Amino acid sequence: MEFDLLINAIIAGLMLGGFYAAVTAGISISFGMLDIVNIAHPGFIILGSYIAYIVNAHFGVDPIVIAILALPAFYALGSLIYQVYYQSFEKHGQDSLRGLAFFFGLLFVTEVSLNLVFGVDYRSVDVPYIGGSLSIGAMEFPVRMLVPCLVSLAMFGGLQLFMSRTFIGRAVMAVSQDPPALQLMAVDPIRIKRIAFSISIATASMAGAFLIIIQPVIPSAGREYIGRVFAICVLGGLGSLPGTLIAALMIGVIESITATFYGPSWAPAVSFGLLLLTLAVRPSGLFGR
Repeated sequence: MEFDLLINAIIAGLMLGGFYAAVTAGISISFGMLDIVNIAHPGFIILGSYIAYIVNAHFGVDPIVIAILALPAFYALGSLIYQVYYQSFEKHGQDSLRGLAFFFGLLFVTEVSLNLVFGVDYRSVDVPYIGGSLSIGAMEFPVRMLVPCLVSLAMFGGLQLFMSRTFIGRAVMAVSQDPPALQLMAVDPIRIKRIAFSISIATASMAGAFLIIIQPVIPSAGREYIGRVFAICVLGGLGSLPGTLIAALMIGVIESITATFYGPSWAPAVSFGLLLLTLAVRPSGLFGR
């Protein structure tokens, strides 16, 4: 019985980690590669959840399909935000404290706007597989966790292929290391950073759909992920998408096992304790350069 409980806790943790990976993907790009501390990212995830909720409530479309269709809109939003950020702060060398305040303001405005429009009631979507579960022997796979996990892994695979196999992707990796060298190759670093930041915001559309499939949401739900996403990003190693994925899976499994055997209140303490221990031994993270 204890062994079956452990196996199911690990399975649940891996699926939770897949969701955490999707939530952290944008931060891994904006913070890990571009050095932009976008603490408003969880707010855009909640925005993606509410867009999925609206369309699902009116037309019955699957939230993941809605998120895919919303990718261009979120990409355009990211491009606009980066342009404002660059012109107002980064261009003048004021991208540290004032830039952080800018993104905090965006988080606050997003949350308050959603509160005014939708109120503080929990919102959820109606899809056939939310209550279903797959069983293999003693192992249980809740479909509401399995589907977001699998789509998240596919998204991560696509991002990694884009970063490693395309010119734009390699330019994004280069701009995080040596922008002047990129300019010598006749590539505009600002354009590359705008593309990368836009992609990071676009991932919020997918993460928002995953979140509202897994659980009902309220406008303030994004706050609980602010510390966790940065912790996963740092644990995996700044600028490393594979590191982010592995760190997210690790945190998911550790939180699930801790919550199963010792109670949910211990889960964040144990996961952040692992982060501190890892950084003490390896300050650059698991896969940091």
